[in-house]
Amino acid sequence: MTRRIVRTGFQLAVLTTVAFVLVFFLDNRYRVLPQSVHNHLPLHHEGLVITDLTIQTCSTLNPLSKCMLDQKKWHRVEKDLYLGTGWVSKAYVHIKRKREEELTNQDKVVVDVRTGKLDPAMGEKAQASEKWESRPAGVWIKRSLQRHASDSKKAVTAVDILFGADAVEPRPGWELVRNGALHLDAGKESKHPRLSVRRGSPAKLEKPVPKIRKDGRFKIMQISDLHLSTGLGLCRDPEPKGANGGHCDADPRTLEFVERVLDEEKPDLVVLSGDQVNGGTAPDVQSALFKIIGPLAERKIPYAAIFGNHDDESTLSRHAQMGLYESLPYSLSEAGSNTIDGVGNYFVEIQAHNNKHSALTLYFLDTHSYSPDEAHYRGYDWLKPNQINWFKTTAESLKDAHSHYALKHLNMAFIHIPLPEYGDPLNERLGNWTEPITAPLFNTHFKDALVEYDVKTVSCGHDHVNDYCALSKENATGEPEIWMCYAGGSGFGGYGGYNNYHRRLRVFEIDTNQARISTWKRLEYGDIGTRLDEQIVVDSGRVIPLSNEN
Repeated sequence: MTRRIVRTGFQLAVLTTVAFVLVFFLDNRYRVLPQSVHNHLPLHHEGLVITDLTIQTCSTLNPLSKCMLDQKKWHRVEKDLYLGTGWVSKAYVHIKRKREEELTNQDKVVVDVRTGKLDPAMGEKAQASEKWESRPAGVWIKRSLQRHASDSKKAVTAVDILFGADAVEPRPGWELVRNGALHLDAGKESKHPRLSVRRGSPAKLEKPVPKIRKDGRFKIMQISDLHLSTGLGLCRDPEPKGANGGHCDADPRTLEFVERVLDEEKPDLVVLSGDQVNGGTAPDVQSALFKIIGPLAERKIPYAAIFGNHDDESTLSRHAQMGLYESLPYSLSEAGSNTIDGVGNYFVEIQAHNNKHSALTLYFLDTHSYSPDEAHYRGYDWLKPNQINWFKTTAESLKDAHSHYALKHLNMAFIHIPLPEYGDPLNERLGNWTEPITAPLFNTHFKDALVEYDVKTVSCGHDHVNDYCALSKENATGEPEIWMCYAGGSGFGGYGGYNNYHRRLRVFEIDTNQARISTWKRLEYGDIGTRLDEQIVVDSGRVIPLSNEN
């Protein structure tokens, strides 16, 4: 009897351990745990202040070397400062933290952090209770014995690491520590790890409510295939090849282009339509992703993001990245229902200028990555039936609400991988068709669903050097059904080496007074001040061919 109880207890313990590991593995990829649990899991717990900070380096060749300090006292920030390039070395930031209500008068609170050489004058000006203390890797911290420091905006409450000389910190309340990267061992490849700190409580973000402008117009800038890296990135196929003396850092040049057009076009909304991150060159996805969010947050431009096939090829899953998007300022991005395939199936309503009725609905769908059935359908994945059913159900439920809008309501959709119908040679077309389309070989006929529910335009990315809009017509009558557009590739971290291709992006302008949608492209180099291939795709609420433009 005793042996049976022991055996049963052992089996239960093994089963519990396996279940625990399995749940957390699945949660890491698919976020299966409820949000209430997630609130207890993040690194940056609310109500805690940092009381100390250090860098711990370890070597796999030294059995006495430890990468983890005493876990009862220290918390490790789970980012190797070498990002896996240190061969036998790893280094981690460790912090001590304590709840504010548990602080005593003897506890020191970190109120400032610096890296690099410290200005002697700073030490002279410091109060006796706030002297600078040296830590490894060129880190200096200032700690205060004053109890009230933890209640003020001075106290450091969270620490993170971003990478790259071009790192950007778009999160409210956060700032990159001055003087640049941490000083790791000489001779090893540096990923320019930079400390970022937050003071005070996490900022309370309100999701923006996009509205049609007073003049009845609304402008959308679609930015696709940025292919941002951790660090500056390497240019692929830059055109023209001799620009800037032949020197080309991918991400700075990409972002300079994007920021210039943002300032010139002044869009009301930006759509990030996939492959924001170049998975193979972004070992820290967060650092890459933040680089496009920074310019948008700085200009207070709302944005909505979907994923491409490269975004989650590195260290962060789609769920984890969408969690980041949802936590960032000016983001309209959503994970969408977890009962259907993909991450990022959602819609955004653009309200009329003078009331809360929807004047424009934007649908966003996840087109996934690579084919799940390479034996029969080589190449890329396809939209699943439950996604299409979600779209139909959602569009049907919005019909009544849209009927209250005094003017003609308009619908648009954004995806990453093109639909098979993009490649129909009978389509009327404006723009470059420079490479074969890489649509999925299996057709679930999402185009027909878009037409059925009165979506006037759909726009994608993925094929970098295709930038055309193609008009699909009804087979029997030849009546225009829907315009299917490409954004064109905008990032120098992705390919672009066909037909002297210059990077570009697409702009849509919606005029609700005329129920009109116009579109054009903007170039990174060449005729940078012109609207390339400007056309009207919808007028008076009707899809129109090129020959009918006013």
